[in-house]
Amino acid sequence: MSTALLEVAPPELIAKYEVVIGLEVHVQLATRTKIFCGCPTSFGAAPNSNVCPVCLGLPGALPVLSREAVELGMKGAMALNCAVRPVSRFARKNYFYPDLPKGYQISQYDEPLAEHGWVDIVVDGIAKRVGVTRVHMEDDAGKSQHEGFRDSDQYTYVDLNRSGTPLIEIVSEPDMRSSDEAFAYVTELKQSIQFMDVSTCDMEKGHLRCDANVSVRLWGAPEFGTKVEIKNLNSFRFLKLAIDYEVARQVAVIENGGKIHQETRLYNPDTGVTVGMRSKEQAHDYRYFPEPDLAPLRISEAWQAEIRATMPELPAAKRARFIASHGLREYDAGVLTSTRAIAEYYEEVAEVSGDPKIAANWVMGDLAGMLKAMGKEIGDSPVRARHLGELVGLIVKGELTGKLAKEVLPKMFDTGEAPSVIVEREGLKTISDSGAIEKIVDEVIAANPKQVEQYRGGKLTVIGFLVGQVMKLSKGQANPASVNELMKSKLG
Repeated sequence: MSTALLEVAPPELIAKYEVVIGLEVHVQLATRTKIFCGCPTSFGAAPNSNVCPVCLGLPGALPVLSREAVELGMKGAMALNCAVRPVSRFARKNYFYPDLPKGYQISQYDEPLAEHGWVDIVVDGIAKRVGVTRVHMEDDAGKSQHEGFRDSDQYTYVDLNRSGTPLIEIVSEPDMRSSDEAFAYVTELKQSIQFMDVSTCDMEKGHLRCDANVSVRLWGAPEFGTKVEIKNLNSFRFLKLAIDYEVARQVAVIENGGKIHQETRLYNPDTGVTVGMRSKEQAHDYRYFPEPDLAPLRISEAWQAEIRATMPELPAAKRARFIASHGLREYDAGVLTSTRAIAEYYEEVAEVSGDPKIAANWVMGDLAGMLKAMGKEIGDSPVRARHLGELVGLIVKGELTGKLAKEVLPKMFDTGEAPSVIVEREGLKTISDSGAIEKIVDEVIAANPKQVEQYRGGKLTVIGFLVGQVMKLSKGQANPASVNELMKSKLG
């Protein structure tokens, strides 16, 4: 195909270019009230019901900064290894949207809450550190809802319930060089923010939104290419797809002799393409100036120390500890730290059971499968962590076989009972009486002369069949290791 006809470039042309990616991630803080007023932040309320003169932008209404929002913002910044500034300042960012009633957003400009952090990622086994330029606080706009845009009657409704909800915007350095690195960055960022209880990061509710700044340049070129912003990406999958498409589009434009223009584009998941939205604004277009109704935010070392003391172990540190102290594989440690709830549940199971490896298998395997089938998260599990730990402990101590444990767990899931209660009631405890086991072994040997002869003739694998017959007659209650040892002894 002639390059003059390219709409998106093929991989061999893309390989000539270095991709440069920076991300701006907006996170809604998990406060009970809005950042500058006492209106609730609850999701799903009737339109325009969680509003007041402040978040409606009525004349004369004055903002009052939420201490809770500042503390969550500090905690989020610390989770990303940022230095919190002792003095930061709010500013007015002026622009017009129908759902921005004040005609400006209260944000931070040249004096943000925190700066100079980083996020460590691993892609294809290669570790990399992505810089975080800044974390600043701001209030959110409302929400426009469009109706009938494919019909003759077209309407736009404005819901201002979201107006004034507290956000932190996390701006990365342009350190990422592929959509896979961008995906890894936002994944690690989301986990860290969730572990801190800074935000739910529920993307379906708009609690985490991402803008990607993408440019390309020939390998070895000293200057960055012209960047294009892809706005309001509401899933990590769409983020990856949008970046890949935009890179292929930009390379095609350049290879066709065109020029990339700085602009804002939207990604259409139905068509898989990005579409021009508007020319990209520069900082001066927003006419920033200090917010006259808010004093500078001063954060003492003592306040920072107080917040830092409340922070739990971060997911990266927890993964490393699970690998080092519990002997878990890297993949398993990643699964078990995907959320704070899973990590805390697993740790209790491991502690109670006494065997972290077997505990990991039961949490990730049997329990996870049952929760998925019921559409439940681990925080809603009918099986308490302590009870699952007790079940695994019975296996470890040889008091319950793995097969019987798999029968006990669904009963625990249905009733919420402890495993000991179910085992006792249904008589499922492992047979530890050597005399009783020996009697069953003798019965199996007598009933299977052909297999016994095969074993004594050198076909040692047949012992698996004989042990299985013992387990069947004992209804799974005989200890398999004891049966195996005794069978070998009997067969000589």
